[in-house]
Order: sequence, then C-alpha cells, then structure tokens
Amino acid sequence: MRWTAAAAGMGLAVSMLGAPVAAAEEVPDLPGAISVWQVPDRVGPAHITHHDAARYARQHPGSVPPGVNDYTCTPTADHPRPVVLVHGTDSNAYSDWAALGPRLAGSGYCVFALNYGGEPGGDNYGTEDMTVSAGQLAQFVDEVRDATAAAEVDIVGYSQGATVARFYVNRLGGAAAVDQWIGLASPTYGGTLFGLVPVLEQTPGGMQWAREAIPPELVSPALEQQAQGSSFLDDLNGGADTVPGTRYTTIGSRLDEVIQPATNIALRDGSATNLMIGDLCPSNQSGHFRMPYDEYTVELVMGVLDPAQAPAPPPCTVVPAGTGVLEMILTEKF
Repeated sequence: MRWTAAAAGMGLAVSMLGAPVAAAEEVPDLPGAISVWQVPDRVGPAHITHHDAARYARQHPGSVPPGVNDYTCTPTADHPRPVVLVHGTDSNAYSDWAALGPRLAGSGYCVFALNYGGEPGGDNYGTEDMTVSAGQLAQFVDEVRDATAAAEVDIVGYSQGATVARFYVNRLGGAAAVDQWIGLASPTYGGTLFGLVPVLEQTPGGMQWAREAIPPELVSPALEQQAQGSSFLDDLNGGADTVPGTRYTTIGSRLDEVIQPATNIALRDGSATNLMIGDLCPSNQSGHFRMPYDEYTVELVMGVLDPAQAPAPPPCTVVPAGTGVLEMILTEKF
C-alpha cells in the first residue's frame, strides 16, 4: 500500500466485463467505466517486509509472488478450496502478498491474486470505484474456479481488498462461491482519519474543498468510499454486514494507523469472528501497514484457513508500535 494514499484515508457488478483476462494484460471495463484490472504473471521473490515488497513491486510492474497464479495447480483433499488474495488501496498483488502468498503455496494451497481497480495509464491499483472493482473480482473468482474445477474458494482481503471482497460476497452473489472471507485490517465501517472526516462532512463545502485542495491521488474514488458514513459503506452494511453461506473473520489491530476508531474494523453480526492481535498477543503492537507481513498475523490467517494444521497458539513475540511505518514512508519517497 502506498503510504501517501493510505495515510489520507485507507483501500455494481459489471456483469459484462468481457473475455477472461490474459496474463499481465490490463482489461478495461465497459465503455465509460474508468477502471482496469490484470492478472500479474511476472514471478518475483518472496519478501518478509512490506516496504521491501512495495519497492520491488514499483521497480517490477506486473509482478506476482512465487507460487501465486499457477493455473496448473490442482486443489488437494487437504486444501480443496483455492485461496484468492485481494490487495489494498493504491497497491497491488505483489506489494501486499509477497509473504503470505508463498507461504500458502508452500503449504499446498492453490493461490491466486489479481490487480484490480486501476486508473488507465496509472502506476498502481485499488484506487477506482469499489463496486466496479468487486465486479472485477467476481470475474477473477469465476476464472479461478474454472481453472481449478473448485466449487468454492476462500478469500483473504487486506484493507480495501477486504471490503471489495465483502461487496462481492454480500451484493454480487459471491456467497455461493466463497466458503471463507478473511479481512485483514478491514475498513468494515470505515475510518474517520482521527476525526477529520466528520469535521469535513459537517462543514458546508468541506468535502468539496478537500477534493479541490488535496492532490487527486490522495482522494481517489476508493478512498472516499472507505470513509466512515460513506454511501458505499452504508449500502454494504445496511441491514446486516454478513450474508448466509459464507464464514467471516476479521483480524485487526487496536493500533491501526488508518482505521480509527479501531472498533470500525469488526463485523457486528454475531455469526462473525473478530480477532484483535493485541488481545491475543499483547506484546505484538503491529498496525495497519505491517499486518500482512507480521508473522503472528500470517499464522492467524493460516489457522483460520485450516485449523487442523495451525500451531496453537502462534508464536507471540514483541513488536513495538509503529514498526514498519517509517520504512514504508521512505520506500515511497526514495
């Protein structure tokens, strides 16, 4: 996730998106829809830090972590459902998944990841209208199921990717194809940017001023849709924030640098499982940017996907608050 965009805020079904995407080719939506997506196929190395993965992704566009997007992969009896990884705001499949993707593939899963919601001609993804992005994800999941002959998939979404995936499950019929939805640092009820968003919304012309005064890359359509109280989130969460047929789990941090208040991460339906890493491992104070590369969080995800093979509990180590944030800033500036 690009630091500047993420710090500013956070990450309809288009049923005729065209033929299945060819590897590494950007595919436009219907005429008038400003968004493109792709299946990255340029295999790069695994990484253990978010900033190193983000730097590599910027230098090698179209990259994918090792073991991800292998269309020859056949699901096994132990892992019958492919895992689809959905990246966050202003990011891509490599930047956010260069740790978890190879780990899952090495454990015998078929793993897939797309780059969704890109502005044509832009250099990153996860910036455009999230309803369109959810339609892109819907087509990608269909493609994965066709390639693997799997009836269902599991989805792990990070930041905006969690919400895009939940829109697909809840509003576009994805519950019939998704057994588990796992959201890391999910902006379930949006963020307030430490109180700034409500102030702008309550000030006459405040949001319009923000759109004009703040650089466009900081107020992309997807970022506005992730603000607490946005019409997008009100629609998605209206009535219930889950639907029958899919199991839901959120994994969050009370020290999330982007989603404040942190209580906005949790799903509010009683059937959902909500985990906070600081409650389970008090010495681990990882925040938003570190989560997909935090070993404890990665182990939690593995455990949710397959409780039978999970260590109980994952190793709990000391992670100081703010770890990785400065490195992400420097990565994007230099």
